Amino acid sequence: MAEIKPLRAWRYNRELGSNMEALTSPLFDVVSEKQRRTLYKNPHNSIHVSVPLGPNAATRAAETLLQWKNDGVILQDHLPGIYVYYQYFKMAGHSKEYCRKGIICNIRAYDWDEKIILRHENTIPKSVNNRVEMLEKTLLHASPTHGLYTDPTFELEACMDDAIVNPIYETEDYQGARDVLAVIQDASIIKKIVSHLNNKTIILADGHHRYESSLILKHKMKRENNHDTGTEGYHFHLMFLTNTEADDLRILPTHRVLQNLPDFSEEKVLRKLALYFTIKPIEEPDSLYDIILGKPWTFGLIFKENAYKIRLLPEAFLDFHWPFPDEIKKLDLTVMHYFIIEKALGIPGRDQRQSDNIDFDRSFSDCLTRVMRSEAQLAIITQEVSIEDVKRVCASGYTMPQKSTYFYPKAICGFLFASIKEDEFQTPVYSPF
Repeated sequence: MAEIKPLRAWRYNRELGSNMEALTSPLFDVVSEKQRRTLYKNPHNSIHVSVPLGPNAATRAAETLLQWKNDGVILQDHLPGIYVYYQYFKMAGHSKEYCRKGIICNIRAYDWDEKIILRHENTIPKSVNNRVEMLEKTLLHASPTHGLYTDPTFELEACMDDAIVNPIYETEDYQGARDVLAVIQDASIIKKIVSHLNNKTIILADGHHRYESSLILKHKMKRENNHDTGTEGYHFHLMFLTNTEADDLRILPTHRVLQNLPDFSEEKVLRKLALYFTIKPIEEPDSLYDIILGKPWTFGLIFKENAYKIRLLPEAFLDFHWPFPDEIKKLDLTVMHYFIIEKALGIPGRDQRQSDNIDFDRSFSDCLTRVMRSEAQLAIITQEVSIEDVKRVCASGYTMPQKSTYFYPKAICGFLFASIKEDEFQTPVYSPF
């Protein structure tokens, strides 16, 4: 099953690492343009090897990485370890503090059909291509993807708790979360962790594009290496693994924003929706999310002048012709993409992954603002996906539409880097790993 390995991470030197808050950055798919402009001003910020400035961004990242290594900006740990990563956070409007506990390690890059690492949503081809080029040029995982394992016994948490009392770094990130990193280098404890996870399947929570880039590079390099053994660095991927059974998984909704649709009018969209939904006008658009919360197959629509709550009619399923099993069809997100985006807005399901008309926004207030300012024609407000929904989708072998889940908080970039360059990936001869 899931083969994991400790790694000799590359980390900032002691002097730079003492101000870690100036070096961390958001992941490539969530960093805003405004954040980028600020972060680029620091020549040592991790963004230069994760989301570098273009053109020739991947080449620039590789050159920066080599310079950092030569200048001692980053140094490789002497001993292999499994890194413990805790994120302390609160949700808006609530006083409870959560702590998401996990480990960062290398994991074998399994193909999807091996059903050891399971995906739950589709990817966007352009984003995958960008990540493949970055990985191929740098041979570096600049940030971990987020994977989920299931363990109701919580056997590994005691090992994590023991390690985290001696942190390497502790900082507050752009989300307001407190991030803490520690390392386990005790061989006996590492073996216990490796053995415990060896019989697990892993659900890929976040980082589908980065993981898919690892698969593409693995197959490319296998074709080019006549002496491939399966132990090379390109067979592995950096992952942050957390337990699905902990009370620390929060999945925020990602709303859909429609723009530049030809022959678009509110009246036409509502007329088509009326075949499948009950439609109720809402006087106060800023209350829309609260109104739909907790109601299955219910969505908010924001137009320039009006807002509506819509709820799917149960008999509408008679017209549901996508070839999916019922557990996929009944998901809110599938309903939205089929009945609203395909049937009412005219974008076929096969085109939705690459459509320039569909944008994604996690902020309800941003959706409202974009439509009010005529920057978009329509916002579709949806609800969060549950972890049980994610599990059911993975078990079915199908996937959700792209950008279906937003696991909060995101892991950050900059705490450590994992090289798959062969002489840097292999552990020393004196190591039992």
